[in-house]
Amino acid sequence: MTGKRTRYSAEFKAKVALEALRGELTTAQLAAKHGIHQTMVGEWKRQAMEGLTAVFSGKAAAPESAKVAEAEVEKLHAKIGQ
Repeated sequence: MTGKRTRYSAEFKAKVALEALRGELTTAQLAAKHGIHQTMVGEWKRQAMEGLTAVFSGKAAAPESAKVAEAEVEKLHAKIGQ
């Protein structure tokens, strides 16, 4: 069973993790929606939660990545109508 691993962009992972953190859909529903395995949703959600502590401890990400993340959040909010 040889296969090629799929590499997902940081933006895609952040999008899925943010949706998982919102809790509007189950892990299984998110996995089916994005065509990924359920364990990936859980792993990215866990990584996002761990990364949040760095934000508040002064070890925030680089300004460019923060801008990208903020733009992604705004785009997702517009998508869901908030």
